[in-house]
Amino acid sequence: MSFDTEAKLLARCRQGEPNAWNELFDLHYSAAARFVFQLGTGFSREDVEEICQETFLAVIRNIASFQGASQFHTWLFRIAANKARDYHERQHAAKRGGGQVPISLQAEDPENGLTLDPPSSAPGPDAQLMNTERMTAVRHALDRLGEPCREIIELRYFADLSYEEIAATLQLNPKTVSSRLSKCLDRLEGVTRSILAREKSTPFSV
Repeated sequence: MSFDTEAKLLARCRQGEPNAWNELFDLHYSAAARFVFQLGTGFSREDVEEICQETFLAVIRNIASFQGASQFHTWLFRIAANKARDYHERQHAAKRGGGQVPISLQAEDPENGLTLDPPSSAPGPDAQLMNTERMTAVRHALDRLGEPCREIIELRYFADLSYEEIAATLQLNPKTVSSRLSKCLDRLEGVTRSILAREKSTPFSV
Protein backbone atom coordinates (compact mmCIF):
# COMPACT_ATOMS: atom_id res chain seq x y z
CA MET A 1 0.00 0.00 0.00
CA SER A 2 1.32 3.44 -0.93
CA PHE A 3 1.89 6.14 1.67
CA ASP A 4 -0.98 8.27 0.31
CA THR A 5 -3.41 5.36 0.24
CA GLU A 6 -2.57 4.41 3.82
CA ALA A 7 -2.88 8.04 4.95
CA LYS A 8 -6.41 8.13 3.49
CA LEU A 9 -7.25 4.86 5.21
CA LEU A 10 -6.04 6.19 8.56
CA ALA A 11 -8.08 9.36 8.04
CA ARG A 12 -11.17 7.23 7.54
CA CYS A 13 -10.34 5.35 10.75
CA ARG A 14 -10.08 8.63 12.66
CA GLN A 15 -13.55 9.47 11.42
CA GLY A 16 -14.83 6.24 12.95
CA GLU A 17 -15.66 4.43 9.72
CA PRO A 18 -16.14 0.71 10.61
CA ASN A 19 -15.11 -0.59 7.18
CA ALA A 20 -11.88 1.40 7.41
CA TRP A 21 -10.97 -0.30 10.69
CA ASN A 22 -11.68 -3.69 9.13
CA GLU A 23 -9.37 -2.84 6.23
CA LEU A 24 -6.64 -1.67 8.59
CA PHE A 25 -6.83 -4.84 10.68
CA ASP A 26 -6.80 -7.06 7.59
CA LEU A 27 -3.71 -5.25 6.31
CA HIS A 28 -1.67 -5.24 9.50
CA TYR A 29 -2.84 -8.03 11.81
CA SER A 30 -0.65 -10.75 10.28
CA ALA A 31 2.42 -8.53 10.36
CA ALA A 32 1.78 -7.60 13.99
CA ALA A 33 1.34 -11.27 14.92
CA ARG A 34 4.62 -12.23 13.21
CA PHE A 35 6.36 -9.35 14.95
CA VAL A 36 5.14 -10.44 18.39
CA PHE A 37 5.97 -14.10 17.72
CA GLN A 38 9.49 -13.24 16.54
CA LEU A 39 10.27 -11.25 19.65
CA GLY A 40 11.42 -14.62 20.98
CA THR A 41 9.56 -14.70 24.30
CA GLY A 42 8.14 -18.21 23.87
CA PHE A 43 4.58 -16.98 23.38
CA SER A 44 1.96 -19.53 22.35
CA ARG A 45 -0.47 -18.86 19.51
CA GLU A 46 -3.12 -17.91 22.06
CA ASP A 47 -0.69 -15.50 23.74
CA VAL A 48 0.09 -13.83 20.40
CA GLU A 49 -3.60 -13.46 19.60
CA GLU A 50 -4.29 -11.86 22.98
CA ILE A 51 -1.35 -9.47 22.63
CA CYS A 52 -2.50 -8.50 19.15
CA GLN A 53 -6.00 -7.82 20.43
CA GLU A 54 -4.57 -5.55 23.13
CA THR A 55 -2.36 -3.88 20.52
CA PHE A 56 -5.20 -3.04 18.15
CA LEU A 57 -7.42 -1.86 20.99
CA ALA A 58 -4.61 0.57 21.86
CA VAL A 59 -4.46 1.63 18.21
CA ILE A 60 -8.20 2.35 18.21
CA ARG A 61 -7.94 4.39 21.41
CA ASN A 62 -4.87 6.33 20.31
CA ILE A 63 -5.26 6.70 16.54
CA ALA A 64 -5.87 10.43 16.94
CA SER A 65 -2.38 10.81 18.42
CA PHE A 66 -0.71 9.28 15.36
CA GLN A 67 0.21 12.20 13.13
CA GLY A 68 2.37 10.39 10.59
CA ALA A 69 5.77 11.41 12.00
CA SER A 70 6.80 7.78 11.37
CA GLN A 71 5.38 4.98 9.25
CA PHE A 72 2.24 3.37 10.66
CA HIS A 73 4.06 0.01 10.77
CA THR A 74 6.69 1.51 13.07
CA TRP A 75 4.09 3.00 15.42
CA LEU A 76 2.14 -0.27 15.45
CA PHE A 77 5.24 -2.32 16.25
CA ARG A 78 6.18 -0.04 19.13
CA ILE A 79 2.74 -0.54 20.66
CA ALA A 80 2.98 -4.30 20.05
CA ALA A 81 6.44 -4.46 21.68
CA ASN A 82 5.12 -2.64 24.76
CA LYS A 83 2.06 -4.89 24.98
CA ALA A 84 4.24 -7.99 24.58
CA ARG A 85 6.53 -6.82 27.37
CA ASP A 86 3.57 -6.07 29.66
CA TYR A 87 1.98 -9.44 28.87
CA HIS A 88 5.23 -11.27 29.56
CA GLU A 89 5.59 -9.48 32.90
CA ARG A 90 2.04 -10.47 33.86
CA GLN A 91 2.80 -14.08 32.95
CA HIS A 92 5.98 -14.01 35.01
CA ALA A 93 4.13 -12.54 38.00
CA ALA A 94 1.42 -15.20 37.74
CA LYS A 95 4.01 -18.00 37.65
CA ARG A 96 5.51 -16.62 40.86
CA GLY A 97 2.13 -17.36 42.47
CA GLY A 98 0.32 -14.03 42.29
CA GLY A 99 -3.39 -14.60 42.75
CA GLN A 100 -3.02 -18.40 42.79
CA VAL A 101 -3.41 -20.99 45.53
CA PRO A 102 0.00 -22.61 46.17
CA ILE A 103 0.24 -26.36 45.72
CA SER A 104 2.81 -28.44 47.53
CA LEU A 105 4.54 -30.94 45.26
CA GLN A 106 5.09 -33.11 48.35
CA ALA A 107 1.37 -33.29 49.14
CA GLU A 108 -0.22 -36.71 48.68
CA ASP A 109 -3.19 -37.33 46.42
CA PRO A 110 -5.96 -38.52 48.80
CA GLU A 111 -7.20 -41.02 46.18
CA ASN A 112 -4.00 -42.94 45.49
CA GLY A 113 -1.51 -41.74 48.09
CA LEU A 114 0.96 -40.58 45.45
CA THR A 115 2.62 -37.19 45.49
CA LEU A 116 1.30 -34.60 43.05
CA ASP A 117 3.14 -34.17 39.77
CA PRO A 118 1.28 -31.49 37.80
CA PRO A 119 2.36 -31.36 34.14
CA SER A 120 3.51 -28.09 32.63
CA SER A 121 3.98 -27.12 29.01
CA ALA A 122 5.73 -23.87 29.99
CA PRO A 123 9.43 -23.40 29.19
CA GLY A 124 11.83 -24.08 32.03
CA PRO A 125 13.38 -21.20 33.99
CA ASP A 126 16.56 -21.25 31.91
CA ALA A 127 14.61 -21.12 28.62
CA GLN A 128 12.41 -18.31 29.95
CA LEU A 129 15.47 -16.33 30.95
CA MET A 130 17.08 -16.80 27.54
CA ASN A 131 13.87 -15.80 25.74
CA THR A 132 13.44 -12.69 27.87
CA GLU A 133 17.06 -11.66 27.37
CA ARG A 134 16.77 -12.27 23.62
CA MET A 135 13.68 -10.06 23.33
CA THR A 136 15.31 -7.31 25.36
CA ALA A 137 18.56 -7.47 23.39
CA VAL A 138 16.82 -7.34 20.02
CA ARG A 139 14.68 -4.35 20.96
CA HIS A 140 17.63 -2.57 22.56
CA ALA A 141 19.79 -3.09 19.48
CA LEU A 142 17.08 -1.88 17.12
CA ASP A 143 16.42 1.18 19.27
CA ARG A 144 20.10 2.10 19.17
CA LEU A 145 20.12 1.95 15.37
CA GLY A 146 17.86 4.97 15.01
CA GLU A 147 14.66 5.45 13.04
CA PRO A 148 15.69 4.84 9.38
CA CYS A 149 17.47 1.53 10.04
CA ARG A 150 15.04 0.30 12.65
CA GLU A 151 12.12 0.99 10.36
CA ILE A 152 13.49 -0.80 7.30
CA ILE A 153 14.59 -3.86 9.32
CA GLU A 154 11.19 -4.11 11.03
CA LEU A 155 9.37 -3.83 7.70
CA ARG A 156 11.53 -6.53 6.10
CA TYR A 157 11.92 -9.09 8.88
CA PHE A 158 8.99 -8.48 11.23
CA ALA A 159 6.30 -7.29 8.81
CA ASP A 160 7.72 -9.67 6.16
CA LEU A 161 7.31 -7.15 3.34
CA SER A 162 9.04 -7.62 0.00
CA TYR A 163 11.57 -5.09 -1.28
CA GLU A 164 8.90 -3.74 -3.62
CA GLU A 165 6.40 -3.33 -0.77
CA ILE A 166 9.00 -1.61 1.40
CA ALA A 167 9.91 0.66 -1.51
CA ALA A 168 6.26 1.67 -1.88
CA THR A 169 5.86 2.22 1.86
CA LEU A 170 9.02 4.33 2.24
CA GLN A 171 8.74 5.95 -1.20
CA LEU A 172 12.12 4.59 -2.32
CA ASN A 173 13.18 2.49 -5.28
CA PRO A 174 13.86 -1.23 -4.64
CA LYS A 175 17.61 -0.88 -5.27
CA THR A 176 17.85 1.80 -2.60
CA VAL A 177 15.91 -0.46 -0.23
CA SER A 178 18.35 -3.32 -0.87
CA SER A 179 21.40 -1.12 -0.35
CA ARG A 180 20.04 0.56 2.78
CA LEU A 181 18.92 -2.73 4.29
CA SER A 182 22.36 -4.26 3.76
CA LYS A 183 24.07 -1.32 5.46
CA CYS A 184 21.57 -1.35 8.32
CA LEU A 185 22.07 -5.07 8.90
CA ASP A 186 25.82 -4.47 9.13
CA ARG A 187 25.16 -1.77 11.70
CA LEU A 188 22.78 -4.03 13.61
CA GLU A 189 25.45 -6.73 13.77
CA GLY A 190 27.94 -4.23 15.17
CA VAL A 191 25.49 -2.92 17.77
CA THR A 192 24.53 -6.46 18.81
CA ARG A 193 28.17 -7.46 19.25
CA SER A 194 28.76 -4.36 21.35
CA ILE A 195 25.77 -5.15 23.58
CA LEU A 196 26.78 -8.79 24.05
CA ALA A 197 30.40 -7.87 24.76
CA ARG A 198 29.33 -5.36 27.38
CA GLU A 199 26.98 -7.86 29.03
CA LYS A 200 29.72 -10.52 29.16
CA SER A 201 32.14 -8.08 30.74
CA THR A 202 29.66 -7.00 33.42
CA PRO A 203 30.24 -8.99 36.62
CA PHE A 204 27.33 -10.73 38.26
CA SER A 205 26.02 -9.13 41.43
CA VAL A 206 24.48 -11.07 44.28
